[in-house]
Amino acid sequence: MSKLMHIMNSRKTILLPQTQKILSRLGENIRLARLRRKLSTSQLSERAGISRSSLYAIEKGNSGVAMASYAQVLMILDLEKDLLLVAKDDEFGRKLQDAGLLVKERAPKKTEENE
Repeated sequence: MSKLMHIMNSRKTILLPQTQKILSRLGENIRLARLRRKLSTSQLSERAGISRSSLYAIEKGNSGVAMASYAQVLMILDLEKDLLLVAKDDEFGRKLQDAGLLVKERAPKKTEENE
């Protein structure tokens, strides 16, 4: 492997602290869901088709785990519909869009005097 390819593959995304908090909370929620269902890490990782180490990383909120692995785990826990709620109600985006809409002024109504 070339030196450039090695550098590109070893580059790590730097997360904002708030983003890491969210991932950690997501991981904790997944762990609690697993425990409520009385599933071991071995059972869940096998059903999801991922390694136990990947499941541990998910439960820790590790950003290096593929989104597909998170989705697989949520599917096995019957929580995949939660993913559909992400960005569903984009209130801020709608406000930005509405602010950028141009409102055209209407031409004055034609009256007999204007004709």
